Amino acid sequence: MTDLPKTLIEAVRYFSDLSVCNDYMRSIKWPGGKIVCPKCGNESCHELATRPGKLKCNKAVCQKQFSYKVGTIFEDSPLGLDKWFVAVWAIANCKNGISSHELARALGVTQKTAWFMLHRIRKAMETDSFTKMGGEVEVDETYVGGKAKNMHVGKRAENITGRGPANKTAVQGVMQRGGEVRTFVVTKTDADTLQATVVRNVDRRASVFTDAAPAYDGLGRAFLHQTIDHVREYVRGTVHTNGIENFWSLFKRSLKGTYVKVAPFHLQRYASEQGFRFNLRKTDDGSRFSALMHRVLGKRLTYRQLAAIGDCGFMGIQ
Repeated sequence: MTDLPKTLIEAVRYFSDLSVCNDYMRSIKWPGGKIVCPKCGNESCHELATRPGKLKCNKAVCQKQFSYKVGTIFEDSPLGLDKWFVAVWAIANCKNGISSHELARALGVTQKTAWFMLHRIRKAMETDSFTKMGGEVEVDETYVGGKAKNMHVGKRAENITGRGPANKTAVQGVMQRGGEVRTFVVTKTDADTLQATVVRNVDRRASVFTDAAPAYDGLGRAFLHQTIDHVREYVRGTVHTNGIENFWSLFKRSLKGTYVKVAPFHLQRYASEQGFRFNLRKTDDGSRFSALMHRVLGKRLTYRQLAAIGDCGFMGIQ
């Protein structure tokens, strides 16, 4: 497809026609032009004249009816692709994210619906790359949780049982300088956990820079590893973690300014959202939208999965 929208107002106008949305979805799902039945794999399907947007397999023993949403994060949603595409555009291009209340007002849906939509889109934002990072790589972790001084005295006594990172959720980041960042919510910050993430994501020929945390001791056996002790200095030549620290600043700004409170169960998706925008920071809005739309295939997040947070509770921002 050519002449795709470049701005939000162009996108709203362009995708206001559901037939245009269906054509765009068809170009992503079936770039070869032949619509494939999701049940039997038959390449002979047609759109029902009486039900626009609905497709039917022509194979006599199948006859399955399906929509353009099947096999994507949009599957089983009663909302039209026109509203979905605006939501995808908004979260892909709003620097600090967009709240479910704001999206609900913009689309004319309930806050609960908008919240579900945003989490399904965040699912598509999760990195699916297995390519190892090379060159110069920075590794660091941050902790997400409420500040004790901002809590009511009762909540403080209930939630704070230690100093520093105690009772907070850790997020580890691995960033290739001049390239992408990957984030991982970790349950432990010991050497086995943090170093295993580095080994899985970084090429052995890379130079790895971390702070002086003891958990990274021993990385020198597998990488060219250098550390910076923030008690004494923040930069020593090329040895620093300022790049990943900058990402943490952007990440926490979106949590504090837009989302305010998030559940630990959902934190990975919020980190993936910020990572997606950061990795495509040098592209334009239309390119980010297109890149995200090409990630919606083969991913699914049901409301049952989303709401099953149990007693994990909520967190503020440190």
